[in-house]
Amino acid sequence: MAAAAPAIEVLDLAKSFGEARALDGVSVSIGENEFFTLLGPSGCGKTTLLRMIAGFDFPDAGEIRLHGRDIAGQPPFARPVNTVFQNYALFPHMTVAQNIGFGLEMQGKRHTEIAARVDAMLALVRMEALRERRTSQLSGGQQQRVALARALAPQPRVLLLDEPLSALDLKLRKEMQGELKRLQLETGITFIFVTHDQEEALTMSDRVAVMSGGRILQVGTPREIYDSPRDRFVADFIGEANFLAGEIAGIEGQHARVRLAAGGTVEAGLPAGLAPNGRATVFVRPEHAELRADGGDFRGKLDRVVYFGTDTHLHIRLADGSDFVLRQQNSPGGHFGLDPGAEVAVAFKPGAARVLRD
Repeated sequence: MAAAAPAIEVLDLAKSFGEARALDGVSVSIGENEFFTLLGPSGCGKTTLLRMIAGFDFPDAGEIRLHGRDIAGQPPFARPVNTVFQNYALFPHMTVAQNIGFGLEMQGKRHTEIAARVDAMLALVRMEALRERRTSQLSGGQQQRVALARALAPQPRVLLLDEPLSALDLKLRKEMQGELKRLQLETGITFIFVTHDQEEALTMSDRVAVMSGGRILQVGTPREIYDSPRDRFVADFIGEANFLAGEIAGIEGQHARVRLAAGGTVEAGLPAGLAPNGRATVFVRPEHAELRADGGDFRGKLDRVVYFGTDTHLHIRLADGSDFVLRQQNSPGGHFGLDPGAEVAVAFKPGAARVLRD
C-alpha cells in the first residue's frame, strides 16, 4: 500500500521537550486507505508523532505532508484530520445524535446536510436505536462508537486514534478491534492508530511501525514484524521470543551458520543489510520449534511443563544455562508424556531462525 501516493508523509521529524528528545529524525510514509499502527512502549514517541500529525504540537524540525502538501505549520482546525482520544471527550448533556452532529454545526453545515450525515454515521456504527439517548447513559463500547461516528462525520482525509480501546474490558476490546477494521474498510479513510498492545497492532493493521526512544525501528506488515524482526527490541516487544547466543561460522547469501553457545550449529536468516561477524544472537519463536526423539539442532533438559489450555509451554534448560521455551498446540485427549529432567532434542522449523541486530 505504501507504494501508492502517500496520504501522510513524515520527513526527518524532530521534537524535544526540554532536554528530552521525543522524536529523533522520524521518517515514515503512510498509504491512502491504509490502517497504519504506531506501536511501542510508553515514552517511545508514538503519541507525540500522532499529535504532530493532528497539529496539537509542532515539530522542531522536519516536514509533515498530507497528500503532498506540507501541513507542519498549520493549526488543527485547518487540517482535514480528526482525532479519537482515549477518553472520547463526549458531551454528556447531549444525545448521541447531537454529539455526532456537533462538529458539522461548528463547520456551518446546513441542517439538512447535518441530519443526513448523522443518519449515515448512526447506521455505520449500528446505533440508530440509541440516537436520542444521552452519552452519559451509554456503556464504554457504545461511547466509543459515538466518538468514532463524531470523528468520521466531517469526512476527514485521515483519522487519528490515540489508544481508544485502552479503557475497555478484554472481551469488548477484542470486539471493537473488529469494528474498527470494518469502519476503516467501509469508509476508505486512512486510519493511524497508536497503541502499546501488540495484539491490537497485529490483528487490525495493514502495516505496523515499531517505535523506541523516539525512533522508528522497523515498518512492515504484521507478519513481517512478527516473523522477520530486524533487531532484538522488535523481536522481544512483539510476542514471545527465544534468544540464543552464538558465533558466526560462515555466511552464504542471506543466511548464516551459527555455532550456538548451548551446542550445535544452526542456519539462520540475515536481515537485509546485515553482515555480522563474531558473536551473534539467534532468534526463534516458541511455536517455530519442535521436540525430536533424536537429532535436532541442539539438546537440553526439560525443566517444566506449563499447560495453557490451547497449548502447552515446555521450558528447556540448555547446556550453557540459558532457557528455551517451546510451544506446542494441544489436541483433544492429548497428553504430554515426558517428565521434568528428561533429556530432549529441539529442532527448528524451516526458516524459523534469524540473526538479529542487538
